[in-house]
Amino acid sequence: MSAPSSAPVTGSLSDRLTDAVLRGLIWLLLRLPLRLRLWLMGRLVARVLSPLVGYRARAEANLTHVWPDMPTVDRRRIADAVADNAGRTMIENYDVLGLRDRMAGARVSGPGLPEIEKARAEGRPVLFVTGHYGNFEAPRAALVARGYQIGGLYRPMSNPFFNAHYAQNMHALSGPVFEQGRRGTMGLIKHIRDGGMGVLLFDIYDSAGVPIPFMGQPAPTLTSAAEIAVKTGALLVPFFGIRQPDGVSFEAVFEAPVPHGDPVEMMTEATRRLEARITADPAQWFWIHRRWKPARQRRRAAARMDP
Repeated sequence: MSAPSSAPVTGSLSDRLTDAVLRGLIWLLLRLPLRLRLWLMGRLVARVLSPLVGYRARAEANLTHVWPDMPTVDRRRIADAVADNAGRTMIENYDVLGLRDRMAGARVSGPGLPEIEKARAEGRPVLFVTGHYGNFEAPRAALVARGYQIGGLYRPMSNPFFNAHYAQNMHALSGPVFEQGRRGTMGLIKHIRDGGMGVLLFDIYDSAGVPIPFMGQPAPTLTSAAEIAVKTGALLVPFFGIRQPDGVSFEAVFEAPVPHGDPVEMMTEATRRLEARITADPAQWFWIHRRWKPARQRRRAAARMDP
């Protein structure tokens, strides 16, 4: 579980062709100078891919859901900036060793840093939580550059050929890394219980989650990160990789640990920390995600009310 599978990859011809195109594009982009690579990928996603596949429309719909009075011009500006950041993040995270080297000299701050260093010295586990904000791999890369080993979970891609090298890339920065699912979660729990450090992203819609207010609207949120922290005695530390105005550099911020207690209250506090970052700079959060799915939530609520 902690290493990429060596089993043969099978899939459709369409999957294989799509993977070949994506691999070729990534290969070409990684051979460009960093600033040009990031600029080009940001423009490609913001100007071409986002309007073509509906990311821009989805981001604007989410912004309307949260801020219905926001002027259209501001929604469009934020949606395009979100797509630009998403494009930059994608290609950055396909060069994880390069990201690690860049983050070696990045600014690292926050009240959680002394707690993390103390936990490392004592062999106490740490579970970092974050959202799809800025570049969520940047703080992990900053710690790895400073000698830490940080594991985590990743969500597998639907294309099996693309997922094979995506998983390999995830393992390249630091391990162990586990595929999302019951077995992967158990592997991460064991890693944390043994005194390790890991990362979980919690801002994805999951119908099994507890509705927790997020940006003023209920959003089903899994409490597994808090439950793992309580069960293993791990510090629960929110962190954020904040992209700087130059579009290239980052500040990695490690916030004070969330106190242990009721898992719902712990995840509510973690959500508040993410909300504060989004409010400060909305363009850094991935509004292209289906975070709320209000129509589905209404249908599920209605179904529960039926006798």
